[in-house]
Amino acid sequence: MSDATKYSDSVCLVQLTDSHLFSDTRQSLLGIDTLASLNAVIDLVQEQCPQIDLVLATGDITQDGSTGGYYSFIEAVSRLASPCHWIPGNHDNALLMNELGREKGLVHPWVDVGNWRVVLLDSSVAGEVWGRLDPDQLQQLDEALATVQERHVLVCLHHHPVAIGSDWMEPLGLRNAAELWQRLDRHPQVRGVLWGHIHQQLEQQRGQLRLMASPSTCVQFAVGSSDFATDDLAPGYRWLRLYDDGRMESDIARLPAGSFTPQADASGY
Repeated sequence: MSDATKYSDSVCLVQLTDSHLFSDTRQSLLGIDTLASLNAVIDLVQEQCPQIDLVLATGDITQDGSTGGYYSFIEAVSRLASPCHWIPGNHDNALLMNELGREKGLVHPWVDVGNWRVVLLDSSVAGEVWGRLDPDQLQQLDEALATVQERHVLVCLHHHPVAIGSDWMEPLGLRNAAELWQRLDRHPQVRGVLWGHIHQQLEQQRGQLRLMASPSTCVQFAVGSSDFATDDLAPGYRWLRLYDDGRMESDIARLPAGSFTPQADASGY
């Protein structure tokens, strides 16, 4: 991805998700120093993606909803020298994120980059682990789709809008996913849906829609588990290359095997 002339008809996006930072930078999550793992992932992004058009932070920026945690993220991601936009997850303080994000230019209902519109939806519900798109977020989506013109669309949120084959996580997804699909299925410009929350890689297809979830920058969850279970896979990120003609390339990249392994007896977080 380092040859700029090769990609003159496309843009490069990077997704960072579920960093779970703390106000106290010495604090860890299930034995993982989440700030150190985030910075290690950002080092990897710098090595592999020298030219980035947009960074997407798709929720659970912090574990404790703290001002300090958000400023730690802002400092870390500023090393990428590209615009970053964030949305809250269930561990976040959405009101505080909105306040800080507007001050720092991190909050936008959507952003146009290249021949694409990236729509950023808040699926968090205060005090709940599961997610929902409130009427204001559905209206935001409607407005974004109504004014998209000839652009292609990527929709981002925190919670999973489809079944992922994990019993303990199924009730913790997007509770009104049907209202999302009713809208997206009517708009052929929508090419993909991207989320975090599940701390694992997932790729599905829904008609023309590419559905994608991505590893956390810290703890990984075991795929297909009935009960809470972590995985020894290393933290990582997702890159996306969005072409002017609507094509999309995407994959995940991880730190070396054995990096930032969670404690073996973890039963929840």
